[in-house]
Amino acid sequence: MVTAAQPVTYPLSVRHLGPNWYATVMGTAVVATAGSALPAHVPGLRGVLAGVWALSLALLLALFAGRAAHWSRHRDQARVHLLDPATAPFYGCLAMALLAVGGGALTVGRDWIGIRAAVALDVVLFTAGTVLGLAAAVAVPYLMAVRHRVEPGQATPVWLLPLVAPMVSAAVGPSLVPHLPSGQARGTLLLGCFALFGLSLLATLVMLPLVFARLLTGGPLPLALTPTLVLVLGPLGQSTTAVGAFADVAPGVVSPPYSEGFGVLAVLYGVPVMGFALLWFCLAAVHVLRARRHGMRFSMTWWSFTFPVGTCVTGAEALGRHTGLVAYTGPAVVLYAVLVAAWGTAVAGTVRGLLRGELLAAPGPAPSAPRPATARTTSGAVR
Repeated sequence: MVTAAQPVTYPLSVRHLGPNWYATVMGTAVVATAGSALPAHVPGLRGVLAGVWALSLALLLALFAGRAAHWSRHRDQARVHLLDPATAPFYGCLAMALLAVGGGALTVGRDWIGIRAAVALDVVLFTAGTVLGLAAAVAVPYLMAVRHRVEPGQATPVWLLPLVAPMVSAAVGPSLVPHLPSGQARGTLLLGCFALFGLSLLATLVMLPLVFARLLTGGPLPLALTPTLVLVLGPLGQSTTAVGAFADVAPGVVSPPYSEGFGVLAVLYGVPVMGFALLWFCLAAVHVLRARRHGMRFSMTWWSFTFPVGTCVTGAEALGRHTGLVAYTGPAVVLYAVLVAAWGTAVAGTVRGLLRGELLAAPGPAPSAPRPATARTTSGAVR
């Protein structure tokens, strides 16, 4: 029997390898893609970013192998994950990991593998990620409704994950438009991405009030779950990135006045949404600082500090392109520095936890939230 002081054996590690680990792929890929659009040109930066993208691809392949072993050897545990309301939403991370790596292939990966291979890889990953994202957006809410028996007091930002996956498709899909034959193919992909944008946006607008209400009426989240508050930035930054991408490729793909309309949408939608993102960033930051003062330790939820912040970087970059204002390009650079620091911290904590055998060990008891007079229930633990 393996004890906490002994190295974790491979079968035990695979048994507790959950879908939340795909967040490491997402967080790594966004460092590469967000850095490629920075207004500041640093010599050698593109080569570094291509290397980071290659690391995200390697992580994706490694997790594919690990998760395949998990499903083949430990189907009972896989079923437990699907029926656990704290874990099932992370199945959206698989789709987003595929999409993030595929989008990065066209953005910076092409410097290493060539444009033809990058397009082919992106087509495969975009198609698979979109299909899986749509499946997660339907299946996870269905399970929550008929099998999970969740209560309003259990709402956390993790519930947003399967709903955000189609928005990632909407944001990365337009980069494939110029590589399709002109005419019907390009227009179909662009408007298809716009439909995915609407699907994800409206679903998020339905779910987000539950998360906000739980935070205000149920007290602070458990310490281990506090970093997940940053997940709310994901649909905000990613939707702003998406409308900016629509405006980039719309001319020549859809006829006027719709092509100009996408440019108008990029600004009229993106500016207020990024304003709300700033508000939520500050709210999440003070909650995280409070949790650190109360003893919050590293867990896999710290990867929440990476991909959502990265989407705000790309959203600010999109607004900078379409407004020409330094008021957006400047914050994009600052946010990117925050992203890199968060990614480095998450990588260090993950490596340390793996070496100690903590992150892939059997999960401990669910954390309990503080019990003020207004508190109701707490969410399950997320490793």
